Amino acid sequence: QVQLVESGGGLVQAGGSLRLSCAASGRSTGAMGWFRQAPGKEREFVAAISGDGFFTRYADSVKGRATISRDSAKNMVNLQMNSLKPEDTAVYYCAGRRNFGTISHAHRDYDYWGQGTQVTVSS
Repeated sequence: QVQLVESGGGLVQAGGSLRLSCAASGRSTGAMGWFRQAPGKEREFVAAISGDGFFTRYADSVKGRATISRDSAKNMVNLQMNSLKPEDTAVYYCAGRRNFGTISHAHRDYDYWGQGTQVTVSS
């Protein structure tokens, strides 16, 4: 089993930046991803990174503003978000696939989930 713990959420003004981190413990994972869910909306894909860290994928809504990275030595995945907008407000979830799992934008493909961290962007 894999445990995922997110950190780094908070309140930030529009135009500001946040760095979300996800610490993984337990078994090694394949691709890792970030998803978010705003009140009254479905969970949506934000970004994902391959198990080896060589490949990344971003939602159009964050492309150019977000950077996902992976530190395999520390078993951590980070999401740097810049130029934040009020519409980025949501609970952000870290997700992982079983070992050798490839990048996916579909939340149903992920096997492990963190508890989420709130990001609030004020206008």
